[in-house]
Amino acid sequence: MAKTAKNGGKAGNENKKESFEERLERLEELGERIRETDIPLEKALKAFEEGVVLARTLEKELDKIESRVEILKNSTDAKTSEVPELGLFDGDDGEQ
Repeated sequence: MAKTAKNGGKAGNENKKESFEERLERLEELGERIRETDIPLEKALKAFEEGVVLARTLEKELDKIESRVEILKNSTDAKTSEVPELGLFDGDDGEQ
């Protein structure tokens, strides 16, 4: 018997409930499934369609994450000359 999709074979809004890693794993499963030699064409097409939607969703999420990292990196670069206020790097065991 063929494996069933973790999310019922649906992509899109339901994927938001799953973590990025779970969705990436699902995409990898779909890729493996498509490569099977005994999969019927119609099932391969459905798996491919789900994979395309999932890949686009993951790509958009990665773009957002990359933008956030760049913003954080740039804001951190601007503040590198500031002295930490907590005294964590003073070398005097936290006494101020």
